[in-house]
Amino acid sequence: MNAAPMNTSHHSPSPIRVGVLGFGGLGQAAAKVLAGKREMILVAVADQKGYAYSAEGLNTDGCIATYQSQGSVGYLEPVGTLSNQSIQDLIASTQGVEGYFLALPNLPNDFIPTVAKEFIKAGWRGVLVDAIKRTSAVEQLLAMKEELQAAGITYMTGCGATPGLLTAAAALAAQSYAEIHKVEITFGVGIANWEAYRATVREDIGHMPGYTVEAARAMTDAEVEALLDKTNGVLTLENMEHADDVMLEVAGICDRDRVTVGGVVDTRNPKKPLSTNVKITGRTFEGKISTHTFTLGDETSMAANVCGPAFGYLKAGQQLHQRDIYGIFTAAEIMPQFVR
Repeated sequence: MNAAPMNTSHHSPSPIRVGVLGFGGLGQAAAKVLAGKREMILVAVADQKGYAYSAEGLNTDGCIATYQSQGSVGYLEPVGTLSNQSIQDLIASTQGVEGYFLALPNLPNDFIPTVAKEFIKAGWRGVLVDAIKRTSAVEQLLAMKEELQAAGITYMTGCGATPGLLTAAAALAAQSYAEIHKVEITFGVGIANWEAYRATVREDIGHMPGYTVEAARAMTDAEVEALLDKTNGVLTLENMEHADDVMLEVAGICDRDRVTVGGVVDTRNPKKPLSTNVKITGRTFEGKISTHTFTLGDETSMAANVCGPAFGYLKAGQQLHQRDIYGIFTAAEIMPQFVR
C-alpha cells in the first residue's frame, strides 16, 4: 500500500472525527465537503432508517450511492446498521466522534432541540453544530444553555448561510457604526429539482403567507408539486421568522425588530434568481448614515454556503471545547475557523 499517510507532520494534530446527522441534500453535500478536507474526517452518518460508522473514515461515494439506491446508509456493507432510532443508537454505540453537524430538517420546530437533549441524555461530550433557521427553534436551544454547559457540550447554533455566514458578516460590518439602523438579508436560491432538498423546500413553504410549519410538513409531495406548478417553481418569501434577528440581538448588535430576512427560491433552475446579500445600514460616530453590502458570488451553491460555515464553526467549537468552554454560541459571537 503506497497511499500517502494522512498526517505525518508533527505539526498537524489528528483530524477531527465528525458525524453528520441527516443525509438528505444537505447531509450528502456535507459529506462531499468533508471528502476534500484533511483536518476533518467523516466517521459517522445517520438517516431516518439507519446509520453507518467507521473509525477509519467512511467512503463518501459509497454512503451516497447506498442511500440513493436503497434509501438508507444502514445498508452500507459492512459498516451500516438499520435502526428506527438511528440517532440514539449511533450516539450510544460509537465512541470517539468529536463533533456532529446536525443536517436535519427543522420540522417540527422542536426537532433539533429534542436531538440535542438525546446527546445530553447519552452523556456524550463534544461539539454540535446546526444550520437551523427559525428564531423560535434557536430560542429553545438558547434556553438549554446551562444543561449543555453541565453536559460538557459546546453547541454552535445558526451556523449555515442565513443564519450563519450572513449573520457573521453583519456582526463584522456593524463595527463601522455607532448605531445599527437595519440589517436586511436577501437570499436567492436556485435548485435544479426540489426533490433533492425536500425538507428545505417544505420549510420555506412554511414561511409563506397562508401557510404554517405544521401545514407545510403535512403536505404530500403531490401537493408541493401542485403549489410549485402554480408559482412556476418560484417561492417568494418575505419577513421570514429567521434566527438572524435573535442572534444579532443576543450579540448586542441591534434589536431584533431591525433585522429582516427574505428571499426567492427557484426550484426548477440551478441559476440563482437573485444574488444573496446582507445590507447593514447605520450611523457612524461622525453622524453619517451609510450602508455596507456583503454579496455572495452567484456561483456558490446553497450547499457550499451552508456546509462550509458549519464545519468552520465546528472547528471553532472544537477549539473552545478543548479549553473546557461549554454551552451555546451563535454564528454572530464566534469567528469560524477555516478547515483545511
